[in-house]
Amino acid sequence: MKLLPSVAIVGRQNVGKSTLLNRLTGKRTAITEDLPGTTRDRLHVPMNHAGRDFILVDTGGMENLPQEAIARSVNDQARAAMKEAAVIVFLVDAQSGLAPLDYDIADEIRRAGKPVVIAVNKADNPRLALHGAEFHALGFGEPMPISAYHGRGVEDLLDRIFELLPEPEAAVAVKPGLRIAIAGRANVGKSSLLNALTGEERTIVSPIPGTTRDSIDTAIDTPQGSVVLIDTAGIRRRGRVEPGVEEYSVIRSLNAIDRADIVLVVLDAIEPATSQDTHIAGYARDQDRGLILVVNKIDLLENKDMTEFDRNMAARFKFIPYAQRLYLSARTGDGIDRVIPAAFDIQAQRSHRIPTPELNSLVRQALAKHSPPSAGGKLLKVLYATQVGVCPPEIVFFVNDPKLVHFSFQRFLENRLREVFGFSGTPIKFTFKSRGE
Repeated sequence: MKLLPSVAIVGRQNVGKSTLLNRLTGKRTAITEDLPGTTRDRLHVPMNHAGRDFILVDTGGMENLPQEAIARSVNDQARAAMKEAAVIVFLVDAQSGLAPLDYDIADEIRRAGKPVVIAVNKADNPRLALHGAEFHALGFGEPMPISAYHGRGVEDLLDRIFELLPEPEAAVAVKPGLRIAIAGRANVGKSSLLNALTGEERTIVSPIPGTTRDSIDTAIDTPQGSVVLIDTAGIRRRGRVEPGVEEYSVIRSLNAIDRADIVLVVLDAIEPATSQDTHIAGYARDQDRGLILVVNKIDLLENKDMTEFDRNMAARFKFIPYAQRLYLSARTGDGIDRVIPAAFDIQAQRSHRIPTPELNSLVRQALAKHSPPSAGGKLLKVLYATQVGVCPPEIVFFVNDPKLVHFSFQRFLENRLREVFGFSGTPIKFTFKSRGE
């Protein structure tokens, strides 16, 4: 699968890379905060300018000879973005001026051998715009003064990017794929799972909780079909979320679940399931998403018999009985090959449509074995049923009085439907209406 050409925004910390991405895309796609190091992973956002499609890539702030593992990984991610890019936007800061680190980053950019636009950000007024002249020293031609915050010069920057992009014949749009969100609380191995599924280090992996902050989209081809994997930040329960960066990370994670078809809720095999785990799974259920409970780190278990663990899982997640369960190790690769096929199988279940005659035949058989509820001497009568939607399956039952429908009767019908038609891994939406509605 050929990807659209990408445009990488690179530079040192706190020069406004994420603010520029948000300005160019016209929405708050990246997390921005006046703190160095807010962006860590690469963030890919589809863009169109003057009829030309491309991918805008935000990167973390580069450092010179970083000591911490995460900072070194940020540098590696920025280098990978430059290697993949068709155009590099080198963002510098008009207010702080030319810094020694800018020279070091310029050397990295030259080694990438790609067309470069040097954009001098925070040129919020004509006086600051004049400061852009000193960045000629970096050797990338005429610097372009801009203000990502106020929008000054941004259209000119887009026009310059447009001029440097490859001819459109070389760009083939990415096919839409099955959208799979990888969700879970902090430090359960979500990014490790993403890297294992893609076969490359697309996101930073660290034992430090909270390493991933944005939701990252990664498109891959699989034998089953095209997939878009969405890695997300660790989710905590409301009331335990710190304001600022973490708050926005949680919002991004929930939004990622909203736009996914299938949600992988990643759990830690060496820790019992927590309320955060059930909270995340419950949110996916409430959004009617396909659901797989992925138990990671099984390589760390001394007792490989998962019977008791599976029993505990069933009890903890009994409010989502249809959820599939997979046991794997993202570190060793054990069980990784089952994830994508399971997701496609669930999507097929979500897309299945029951012919109306078969559905009504099943309902009649079910009612013959289980008396419908009654109240005040009035018996519930199911006149007929029809499936009105998919993803998830949605079934409407026309009855004599919807008020007579009891939760236990609804669960009985759902169990019979699952016994006959499957629908593994997906919720089923039921609606009960009177004939006249």
